[in-house]
Amino acid sequence: MLPSFRKDPVLYCSAAAALVTVILMPFPSSYLAFIDFRVLSLLFSLMVVTAGLTDTGFFDRLVRKLLDSSGGIRMLSLTLTGACFFASMLITNDVSLITFVPLSVLLLEKAGRKNLLIPVIVLQTLAANLGSMFTPMGNPQNLYLYVRSGMSAFSFLKLMAPVTFLSLLLLILSVFLLVHPDKKEEGPGTGRNSAAAPGTMQGRNGRSAERIFKSDSLPWLILFLICILSVSRVLHYGAALAVVSVFTLLTNRKILLKADYSLLLTFVFFFIFTGNMGRIPAVSSFLSSAVNGREMTIGILLSQFISNVPAAMLLSGFTQNFTPLILGVDIGGLGTLIASMASLISYKIYIRTEDAKPSAYLCFFTVMNVIYLVILSGAAFFLTRQM
Repeated sequence: MLPSFRKDPVLYCSAAAALVTVILMPFPSSYLAFIDFRVLSLLFSLMVVTAGLTDTGFFDRLVRKLLDSSGGIRMLSLTLTGACFFASMLITNDVSLITFVPLSVLLLEKAGRKNLLIPVIVLQTLAANLGSMFTPMGNPQNLYLYVRSGMSAFSFLKLMAPVTFLSLLLLILSVFLLVHPDKKEEGPGTGRNSAAAPGTMQGRNGRSAERIFKSDSLPWLILFLICILSVSRVLHYGAALAVVSVFTLLTNRKILLKADYSLLLTFVFFFIFTGNMGRIPAVSSFLSSAVNGREMTIGILLSQFISNVPAAMLLSGFTQNFTPLILGVDIGGLGTLIASMASLISYKIYIRTEDAKPSAYLCFFTVMNVIYLVILSGAAFFLTRQM
């Protein structure tokens, strides 16, 4: 069942845009030629495998293990932020936020530090959007542009490494500036009398004795490795799709329902839209001249209004200069709340908390995002000039 317009306006806007171009430019040789099946296959495979790992409790066990070693409210906040940053590189920014933000709400409320909900959740959102830009599978626009550009995995990582490292430094600095420990309090999961996280087994010293790697997670971890090899072009994407699909059908068909089919449909509609736009000579010529040489700037600006995934798909049809475009749409995920659709996940989770302050959240979110956007945009422009 498709989501409502209110829940996923990008899906319906992309469908409308595709429909308009079909009316304007009917009967191409084949609409299938516009669709990049490699991107769709890799996206679907990663979605299913991530859902499978989630279903086995792998991420819950990993989270509890990470928190078990954190001491004090500042270190807890740093752990939660860092977890979003590094996890998003492999399981995408939206999944990392769905995994870690609810846990942050629970732990901070338990610690009596609800005043830290806004800064910690905003930092987690920044961390997920920034960490995800490092790898091709970190977010949808990276995977799309990585496939479209034909870059090697090493070249992609090398391109994104400087801004990713700078982002990590900014996040660490932000945690130490914004999260002030109270000496009278101990963070959850620390101290002698702290309660264990739900479902954990306690060892002799009060530490969790639960194993992260269990037999039910192992097949999904192997499938995840297969997906990474496919993203890196070591394996054909069709092989990864076939193995993931067959295994899921044979073991747990319900996992297939957890894939984000609205995102896949959005990609299909944008493939048709950009393909048809390229067939209109006047439009193609205008957009090509407007985008060429300004890929990063336009990528950042356009992302603020239509989010970075549609911006990446639209602009990629009118330039072959993918390096600044990748940087532009990734950094363009900072700024407005809709610049990265993953940011809406954190916002929705926060406003459901007791005594939530949406206006205060949006104000703090915008200020922090603008600061990060300015710093990282400057670094990216400097980086591209050195290439």
